Amino acid sequence: MPTQIPHMTDKTIERVRTVLAGVNDPEVPVLSIIDLGILRDIKLSEEGVEVVITPTYSGCPAMDVIRMNIRMALSEQGFAPVKITTILSPAWTTDWMSEEGKAKLKSYGIAPPTPGQQVCHPALFQREEAIPCPRCNSFHTTRISEFGSTACKALYRCEDCKEPFDYFKCH
Repeated sequence: MPTQIPHMTDKTIERVRTVLAGVNDPEVPVLSIIDLGILRDIKLSEEGVEVVITPTYSGCPAMDVIRMNIRMALSEQGFAPVKITTILSPAWTTDWMSEEGKAKLKSYGIAPPTPGQQVCHPALFQREEAIPCPRCNSFHTTRISEFGSTACKALYRCEDCKEPFDYFKCH
């Protein structure tokens, strides 16, 4: 039977955080919700555990699975009841992703977000991101589609190694 949490302690918060580090994004399974930066807060009270999350996009279809996985992981470790609160403001940004998470993305074959790596396309008078290939590190890449396998990614192709790859878009 799950135990009630009598009071908030740093040790308990750390135990909850450790459990949540094992909850992965179902769309990018190499990233935990902590790597992704969607975990905003952990609150403990006599009523139980509250986990506060922010989706990468307000309509992200993975959020239902993530909420279910959070609830199951914490319940399996004796934390109950579990309340999950979703907040939309401030909006999630790729700045919240951990550096470790960005490295995991690259190792997985997805180009991580690259804020500040934009070049001006003089003929179009608009900014276009210079995205390195996660396989060969070439910047000689072309965007094929604004949307990749999910709305938070764009589809690119490396002109050097000829491989297609997803890019986790900055926002």
